[in-house]
Amino acid sequence: MIVGASLAGATAAVTLREEGTDGAVIMIGAEREPPYERPPLSKAYLRGDATFEKALVRPSAFYEEHGIEMMLGTRVARVDTTQRVVELEDQRRIPFDGLLLATGARNRVLSAPGAELEGIYSLRTIHDADRIRAEMRPGRRAVVVGMGFIGSEVAASLRQAGVDVVTVDPGKTPLFRVLGETVGAAVAALHRAHGVRTIFEDSVAAFEGTRRVARVITKAGQRLECDFVVAGVGVEPAVDLLADSGIRIDNGVVVDEYCQTNVSGVYAAGDVANHYHPLFGRHIRIEHWQNAIKQGAAAARNMLGQHVPYDEVPWFWSDQYDANLQYAGFHTKWDQLILRGRVDSGGFLACYINDGRIDAVVGFNRGKDVRRAMSLIKERRAVSLEALADESVDLRSLSISSGPRGLL
Repeated sequence: MIVGASLAGATAAVTLREEGTDGAVIMIGAEREPPYERPPLSKAYLRGDATFEKALVRPSAFYEEHGIEMMLGTRVARVDTTQRVVELEDQRRIPFDGLLLATGARNRVLSAPGAELEGIYSLRTIHDADRIRAEMRPGRRAVVVGMGFIGSEVAASLRQAGVDVVTVDPGKTPLFRVLGETVGAAVAALHRAHGVRTIFEDSVAAFEGTRRVARVITKAGQRLECDFVVAGVGVEPAVDLLADSGIRIDNGVVVDEYCQTNVSGVYAAGDVANHYHPLFGRHIRIEHWQNAIKQGAAAARNMLGQHVPYDEVPWFWSDQYDANLQYAGFHTKWDQLILRGRVDSGGFLACYINDGRIDAVVGFNRGKDVRRAMSLIKERRAVSLEALADESVDLRSLSISSGPRGLL
């Protein structure tokens, strides 16, 4: 049983069949569409450059052909781990032998006065993207609330469609909490270069309008006239159905390095999983495409008894205008920030260092460097920071697999 017809859930279902399981595989999803990838929703699909079919994890017919039962447009109300059944909202009860939780995350809700007005959107599903697309016409005015990855990508897509964009974010820069001021400033400069008006260290006090939003009022007193609003203020793991299940919940579903919960035979993967990562020696929850695919497959293999720890280095990308940002590793703080290249050069690699080791890197138009740095992250060894900052030094030469040069 797979609860969540998500990228992680669908990848797990496919993997179960690829690994030869001949038992029943049932996938339950709240959306009516077959599983699809979400990254295009803020980029190519939102701009009308890609069809929905290109976002599908597998063509619809694949699941029937491979004996995967799909229960779409169906919500699970609760999970009973004692009786080993899932209870649907229509009160049907379906038994399981093994269970994978791939319920993902849901958008945080705006709480400012006027948030119920028409014309205020968030982006999570294909239908959300369609509603925003219907608003996107040259010369219209949009306010984007929040400049995390989703907000930044939406702002870029809106500008590319000719929409006038103002952004509001409480941080000093876009992605300030994750990337810090130095790297965040490069993202802010990118948006300003494409005509976005950016407002930082401010937040929404209220939305105003008659039935439909007409302006955003910030806490600093700015009045931003607009035709519509897109809010990207973060997500939270979807765990309501697990109340009283006995499954440990702490910033998502807590799982070990094998993607298993504290309840035997119950696993979790994707955005909802707070997974113990062997490389970093701590629990982390990742909300990105690569993790959903890799972790969904790993969970499926462990459900079949393969007992292989999931230790992939997290990685994701963000396309904004003609710039490509890539992130690898995991960090919440850093002792030092080491740069390869200048932040104003249009291409650089930022390395987030703790105790002399690289915990994470961000590449701004430096995808090759990000890939080469991933082996350094996985080795968990201190490197020469001087060599790391020296662009004449090949990153591959700092790897333990290439010999001792550059290692402390």
